[in-house]
Amino acid sequence: MRDLPVRGPGIRDLALRLPPERMAPLRAGRPLKRWRYLGVYRADLMLCVGDARVAGVPQRWWAVALPDGTLVEGSRGVELSAERAIVRGVLELELDEPAGVEVVSPHGRSYIWTRKRAPVHVRGRVSVGGHTFELDGDDGFVDESAGYHARHTAWRWSAGVGRTEDGRRVAWNLVDGVHDAPTSSERTVWIDGEPHEVARQEFADDLSSVGALGFREWSARESNMNLVVMRNRYRQPFGEFSGELPCGLPLAEGYGVMEEHDVRW
Repeated sequence: MRDLPVRGPGIRDLALRLPPERMAPLRAGRPLKRWRYLGVYRADLMLCVGDARVAGVPQRWWAVALPDGTLVEGSRGVELSAERAIVRGVLELELDEPAGVEVVSPHGRSYIWTRKRAPVHVRGRVSVGGHTFELDGDDGFVDESAGYHARHTAWRWSAGVGRTEDGRRVAWNLVDGVHDAPTSSERTVWIDGEPHEVARQEFADDLSSVGALGFREWSARESNMNLVVMRNRYRQPFGEFSGELPCGLPLAEGYGVMEEHDVRW
């Protein structure tokens, strides 16, 4: 693990198994955890669809948020791949994913991998709460992650898409707690599709800001589970961003999520 972290194409030169290769179910005493997450962030609608495997056990979820505070969520009928996202009776979307930013970092006694893609072009339809929304734009964000996380893992995270005051399309991925080394981190701002690594940003304890970005919450997904073998405290609000991106670009508009996750698994 002494050669880590690595960001970019160089990760493929590492003597490590990484997606799309099949990864071992156990390494250094830690089970494999992997997930795929799709977020769509717009002024009139936000949603997420997720598919995770923790020690081989599947977990799936979806949520749709509206600006008036409406939040509809569930865990059934989910299909999620690189080409499409389906929640039966709720949404059917096609995805055009750009090349992603890949990072491999040490974690505990082993390693973790991630690939972030933004902005992702999303086409399709969402029907919820008596409303139907047609989607056809670069409003998507995809997080793919896999690895052998330490028993106790905690992070804060923000992802979003928007537009700068001078009209450029932007997206961002900011994090504290995983893949967050001073360099070769997953922290990225995309400007008209081009990724740029950015410096660490401080998250407010109440998730009301990250760096110079302010955040106004619409609604939030939350979980607080305490089992014998697993404890999970999780909060992910959807909302609007204002202020300035880490690269110094003022936002005209921005939509996305904040997240706080503390888990023992």
